[in-house]
This record gives sequence, structure tokens and C-alpha cells, in this order.
Amino acid sequence: MGDLAKIFKAYDVRGVVPDEFDEETAEAVGAAFVEVTGAGTVVVAHDMRASSGPLASAFARGATSRGADVVHAGLGSTDLLYYASGSLGLPGVMFTASHNPARYNGMKMCRAGAVPIGGDSGLAEIRDRAAELLRSGVGGDGGGTVSERDLLRGYAEHLRSLVDLSGIRPLKVVVDAGNGMGGHTVPVVFEGLPLELSELYFELDGDFPNHEANPIEPDNLRDLQKAVLDVGADIGLAFDGDADRCWVIDERGESVSPSAITALVAVRELARHPGAMIIHNLITSRSVPEIVAEHGGEPVRTRVGHSFIKAEMARTGAVFGGEHSAHYYFKDFWSADSGMLAALHVLAALGGQDRPLSEILTDYTRYAASGEINSTVADQAGAAARVRETFAGRDGVTFDELDGLTVSGPGWWFNLRPSNTEPLLRLNAEAADEIQMAAIRDEVLAVVRS
Repeated sequence: MGDLAKIFKAYDVRGVVPDEFDEETAEAVGAAFVEVTGAGTVVVAHDMRASSGPLASAFARGATSRGADVVHAGLGSTDLLYYASGSLGLPGVMFTASHNPARYNGMKMCRAGAVPIGGDSGLAEIRDRAAELLRSGVGGDGGGTVSERDLLRGYAEHLRSLVDLSGIRPLKVVVDAGNGMGGHTVPVVFEGLPLELSELYFELDGDFPNHEANPIEPDNLRDLQKAVLDVGADIGLAFDGDADRCWVIDERGESVSPSAITALVAVRELARHPGAMIIHNLITSRSVPEIVAEHGGEPVRTRVGHSFIKAEMARTGAVFGGEHSAHYYFKDFWSADSGMLAALHVLAALGGQDRPLSEILTDYTRYAASGEINSTVADQAGAAARVRETFAGRDGVTFDELDGLTVSGPGWWFNLRPSNTEPLLRLNAEAADEIQMAAIRDEVLAVVRS
């Protein structure tokens, strides 16, 4: 048994197996989950890691010990679990450590309708009760049952009902599943579409023998970029380990900013829901709120982090939200995130006309961006204060502290955010052109690292 305070994060559970997270812990969490939420039935799914199936089964033992029934969906992506929770009207738990290395595992929990459970919405109570049960023993024989249910085809059919793919032209598509759950879901979701699919690393392998299943890191996209060029593909798609994020590569083998994808999908959703609200986090490109407003929508700016996006989706009734990390959220998918649904939107946009993807995306790309740059800093607050002092008093400069420090000036902006878990400051900068962006980026980094 590990320290539960260490593995229970702000909105999920994640730790090294078995040192920090083992079957005994999963069983205790299963019992605590039922006690805290009052669930009568829980749906459970897991990814391809060797530890995931046993951990899910241990959780089921704990849940049934408290009288709850468990619907075991088996192998699935995280957005398949959200589909299960939403379509069945059940609370759910997904066993995955997403893009983390093989030695990790974890849990993502939600209430019925895929409503997230976070630190301030039940997760802390589940943690505390599980800790008590680990000390006293889970015990109990509530008589709950476990049944198995294959939800993959229903998931695929539901996603395809949300995007009009009729009449799209034939496309060459390369998908890098990273040995993660995309290798399980993509063939079924894409079945019957006019797509010539080239598969990279579709074999389910939680040891990730080819590269980390984390597409936000450029090195993990190299094989996909090469394959797109080698086969003359129209598009490349990369999924993370639990396949809830999707990264896009254009026909030139170039990486596409998630901000451009956010803007593209936002425009498509606004065509269906005129005047609707669209969520974007504060380090998304400024092109996103501009394009949303130009198409009659109402942009809503949030802090970074999917818990904030989901909270704003619920509060505002927004139809869509996007993040720089390639998480995309849809109201008609229970306001949950689905990389696969975002991929279908991009395929529909690309296949609905004759232009290449790179040309389409010029409509949604207006500025030069630095990407996220991390600096190791012992005194985060002191470094941020020095940056603020450096830019204070300059003409046209404004400050915003919604999440870290955002500084805006004529034709440029940057955000400097502290990491919650490491001695890091994260910089994102954007400007009208590369020269101006590089100048702002380098000036801020010089101050931060001085």
C-alpha cells in the first residue's frame, strides 16, 4: 500500500505499480467509491497495461462488497468509458495512466453522465475513506454482481452519428496509435469510411516499445511524420495511450497546432449551433477567440486544465472547448473530451472539399507561437515578479493573473505559469510574426533564468 495522498491528484489517481498503487488499494477505492457516491451500479473499463485488468477487477471486488453491481466493459479508451457513463447513465471508472510510462497506472472517475469527479467534488472523500478501509480491511459481502458488456461498436456508432461523414472524398490516413488504445478503437470507428488507412503501432502493448504514447512531445511524432510523407497521405493522426487526445499532422508532414484544430472544429460547431459559446484556455492562440467571434460565437476564456474546461462547459452550456494539449470537449458528448470525435471532425472538413489540409488550416492560423517552454526555477514567484517589473510601464502593456502571469502588448502576449508539482515556470508566447515572437520569448527567458 502506498501513500494515497501521493497518488490522488487534483482530478485523477496516478502512481507507480505496485509500490504506490496496487490491487489492495484498488479494492479499497472500489468500496469507498460506492460508499461516497451511493452508486448502485458502476461501469468500468481499462487500457492495455499489464496491470490494468487486475486493478479493474480488484476495484470491482471492492464495489460489489458494498452491494453495487459492476458493468465491466473490458478494454477501452477513456472516451469509451465516458460514452459508457453517458449512454448508460452510470458512474464510471477508467483504469489508465494515459501517456505515462509503463510502470504507472491510475484511475479517472466520473459520475453518471460523465460528470467528472475531482478533488473538490468527491475525490478527496473517496481518498480518505479508502485510507480508512486500508487500515481496517475492506470486508463486507454486499452481494453485488459483475457482468461483462462490449460497448466498442456502440461507441463507434455514437461518434459517427455526431459528425456528417457522408460524401467525403477518399483520403489516405496514417494513424500512430503508439501501442495504446487507439489500436483498439480506430479500426472500428473508421470501418466503412472511404479511408485508406496505414497503421503505425496498433499492437496493444503497455510497455510502449516504439515511443512514448504522448503526442505533445515532438520526438514522439517523428515516425508518423515520416510515414505521412512516405505514403503520400492526406493526414496523419497520433493518439496518446488512452486515446482521449489526438494530434494532427498535415500532408507536408508538419505538426498542426491544437489551436488551429480548436478553431476549425469551433467553426463547424457554430454552423450547427449559431451564437453558441466556445471554451478556450488562456494559452490557446488568440486566433481562436477572434475566429469564434467572427463566426458569431461567444468565446469563453478559462484557466489551463481539463477540470476548469469541464466546469466552464457545465456552467455556460458551451457546445465545444479546446486546449493546447489536444484535448477537445463536446457538449453532445456529455461535455467530455474525445480525441476521436475531434479527428472525425477534421476528416469531415478535409474530405468535404479538394484543398489539402495545410491550405485549409491557413484560415485558422494567424500568429507565430513559441510552444510551451519550461525553465527550472527555485523561486517561481520571485522570477515571475521580476518579469512583471521588466514589462511594467511599457506603452500598451497590460497584466492578467487568471492563471499565472499573462502580459499583453501591441501585437504580442505571453503567459508564465508555475508548475503545481515541479520547480518549473512554463512560458507560452505568441506574436504577429516569428521575429517579434522570438524577441519577446528570449527577453522573458533571459529574466526568468537570470
